[in-house]
Amino acid sequence: MSFETISVVGLGYIGLPTAAMFASRKKKVIGVDVNQYAVDTINRGEIHIVEPDLDMLVRAAVTEGYLKAVTEPEPADAFLIAVPTPFKECAEGEIPEPDLKYIEAASKAIAPVLKKGDLIILESTSPVGATEKMSKWLAEARNDLSFPQDAGEEADVNVAHCPERVLPGYVVRELVENDRVIGGLTIKCSERSVELYKTFVQGDCVITNARTAEMAKLTENSCRDVQIAFANELSIICDRLDINVWELISLANRHPRINILQPGPGVGGHCIAVDPWFIVSKTPDEAKIIHTARKVNDSKPGWVVGKTKIAIADFLQENTNTAAKDITIACYGLAFKPDIDDLRESPAMLIVKEIASFHTGKVIAVEPNIHQLPSFLKQVELQSFDVAQSEADIHVMLVDHKEFKAESLNSPYLVDTKGVW
Repeated sequence: MSFETISVVGLGYIGLPTAAMFASRKKKVIGVDVNQYAVDTINRGEIHIVEPDLDMLVRAAVTEGYLKAVTEPEPADAFLIAVPTPFKECAEGEIPEPDLKYIEAASKAIAPVLKKGDLIILESTSPVGATEKMSKWLAEARNDLSFPQDAGEEADVNVAHCPERVLPGYVVRELVENDRVIGGLTIKCSERSVELYKTFVQGDCVITNARTAEMAKLTENSCRDVQIAFANELSIICDRLDINVWELISLANRHPRINILQPGPGVGGHCIAVDPWFIVSKTPDEAKIIHTARKVNDSKPGWVVGKTKIAIADFLQENTNTAAKDITIACYGLAFKPDIDDLRESPAMLIVKEIASFHTGKVIAVEPNIHQLPSFLKQVELQSFDVAQSEADIHVMLVDHKEFKAESLNSPYLVDTKGVW
């Protein structure tokens, strides 16, 4: 059965590029999002996020009539769910647990428009077992249709999991080129999913079961998290021993079997900073290394704040006629990684927020990829690099955006978490 109409639920950093990619292949695509601003923006042929080349794809898709955005689901042949999976509230020190409320809400939203022959794919990064839960929620909402957990290969509706595995800043290219891991609740669910993705995916579509597909994404990001934790811990050790960590890593990486990553202010984003907890929450007694890596990376922003406080103390000691309220601190970068506007789970944001909370003087943020600061940073000024360089007494490098790497800054009061200056 061919897929003439495709619905993508959730038009964020993954959903919108995916919708645009299907539309670029002349498929009718209905994008669904609860955010009216996002819907209106897309229907004008514009985008509400920053991602290279995406604006051209969306403009063409909307202009040619292949893509439209709505706030309520409409009938389609395939539904891709790409909504967030946040944490449930927990006390400090407790292991965060994933909250499937958005997946459940998306399932219940599409349930009324489902028909026999439809395919539903969960793309949201999810804890093991989430796809089965989604299929159960759908079955409860539509008892007139059969689903794989009860009808197996003969189910009216097919269900699968296919995690996104793209790098922000390169999403358009990687959606096409990267291999996809596809885990159906049955073989037929997987095979139909492969047929759908082959509309534009040039990489291999590798079939497994739903639980393994869910765990594959969590494993990829947990592995990365552990590697970053090693680099971050190494940077703290080198600071204590008065060793240049950047030179040390460069030397160690000359070994043919060593590839140490670069340290930073922590780990952010909607994947690496989040997904390992999905494993830890399921298997807290077994996931010892993964848990430790999370704690190391989560503690790094606090260490950076501590280094900033030391820089303030050093400045006051050298400038005895200056009070703390007279010191201006410039923080360079707010996004969770270079050259994007995505602030989700950003350690840089946490650091700037903490500095602004204790520092009585001016705090400047330099972030070339955004035009307005989040409301909780209202006491922080968003300024250009030139203003920050001329006005600030203390400089805190947090994100190695290309704009910063093209500049130079020579200051004795510099906290450089990325080795840029």
